[in-house]
Amino acid sequence: MDDRIDAVQRMQDYIRCHLNEEITLDQLSLEAHFSPWYSARIFKDCTGLSPGEYIRRLKLSTAALRLRDEQVRVIDIAYDFGFISVDGFQRAFQKEYGCNPKAFARNPIPLPLFIPYGVKFSQPKKKEVSSMENIKNVFIQVIEKPERSVIIKRGTKARGYFEYCQEVGCDRWGILTSIKSLIDEPVCLWLPPSYCPPNTSTYVQGVEIEATSEPVIPDGFERIELPAAKYLMFQGEPFEEEAYCEAIEALQDSMNQ
Repeated sequence: MDDRIDAVQRMQDYIRCHLNEEITLDQLSLEAHFSPWYSARIFKDCTGLSPGEYIRRLKLSTAALRLRDEQVRVIDIAYDFGFISVDGFQRAFQKEYGCNPKAFARNPIPLPLFIPYGVKFSQPKKKEVSSMENIKNVFIQVIEKPERSVIIKRGTKARGYFEYCQEVGCDRWGILTSIKSLIDEPVCLWLPPSYCPPNTSTYVQGVEIEATSEPVIPDGFERIELPAAKYLMFQGEPFEEEAYCEAIEALQDSMNQ
């Protein structure tokens, strides 16, 4: 199983690095060190998608972010990502997201973007024995944040990341990523009691936006207002994707202490 996971991860890494190029199954099989037929089979087994479908969805998600953030023509985006024609790109975008790319570029709305989690991410990693060699640093500083709004998705009882994923699901991150944020990425929040209606979670995920902005709120999400305040910011060291769980635990341990 480890050989298969490693092979699929290599294919995912290759796709990420060559997304603007033509990617063939033969090239992916060279990365996987298996035959093209077997490479395609294990890729779908591990990701739930064929290599072609995975590449298509990743290209469309990346294209959507560029349309949201850059002053770029749809025709340029289409050719940058290897579509034969603008019409072909527009049809694929419309089918995936239910809106025209030109309309989206003029007025971005939340979209269920495809988030390509590495297959190693889902594999449990053997816990390291504590020693001076593997102690992780966590950097802490006081920061001041202005008054702002946050578009959030609540759980029911979750007090942390893993409980939240069980209650809400991890696919929400794609929708949050599609919303333009003050800090260019979604956030995880632990809300004080006054911000938690009955039967809602302390832990939520959301996107910080300007207090004066008026974005579209996705179904099942809501908007809350946060005042200007001082915060403690905890920042961990860089980590390999498969060590994501350990990275979260290190930060949570630091915050608890």
